[in-house]
Amino acid sequence: MTTEELNLANSELRVMSPLEVIRWAIARANGRAIVSTNYRPYEAVLLHLVTQVQPDIPVLWVDHGYNRPATYRHAEQLKKQLKLNIHAYLPRLTAAHYDAVFGGMPEPTPENEERIKAFSTAMKLEPFQRGMQELAPTVWLTALRKVQNPNRSGLDIVSEDKNFNSLKVSPLFYWSDADMENYLQQHNLPNEWDYFDPAKADDKRECGLHATWGGQAVKK
Repeated sequence: MTTEELNLANSELRVMSPLEVIRWAIARANGRAIVSTNYRPYEAVLLHLVTQVQPDIPVLWVDHGYNRPATYRHAEQLKKQLKLNIHAYLPRLTAAHYDAVFGGMPEPTPENEERIKAFSTAMKLEPFQRGMQELAPTVWLTALRKVQNPNRSGLDIVSEDKNFNSLKVSPLFYWSDADMENYLQQHNLPNEWDYFDPAKADDKRECGLHATWGGQAVKK
């Protein structure tokens, strides 16, 4: 899509409900839409919405091996409750192997920025790119929201993702935490608060999936 087409699409989609945005996205995917998840808080909202439109939509999940027990239990609960079509991708190294050779998860300090990026590349970005190459989506549905991260303030509901050569659609982009909580309660969906992403180290930085450096790192 051209810049003008993206601007027009976002202008039109901002007044639609997330469900309508998902219908719009899947209709233009030519059977090649996917949704990604990491089972962080409120992920159940997007997964519930997309399966209302396409029950068998491929769900791309990178299991980097560092999830906490509660997150794995949450993943299994949602898989059963929503009958998710999970496509799980694992790093080429196990968590134990990475810990032994590279010292494990870096502490989130400015001095460790390169180590954090190296960890993210090996344990999250590489398997994610493998998944995107195999599934080859034309439309990638994500749970990105504007309130999550200051780096996302310049994004919108629809954007061209140059890292993975797909149209990235974030139906919940303008929803608040209160909106998400209300949806969970209305649909009797579980949530997961023990989630931790070691590839991000903290909630205010990007792991690389939605940042330019991520695409460059994986191609090395």
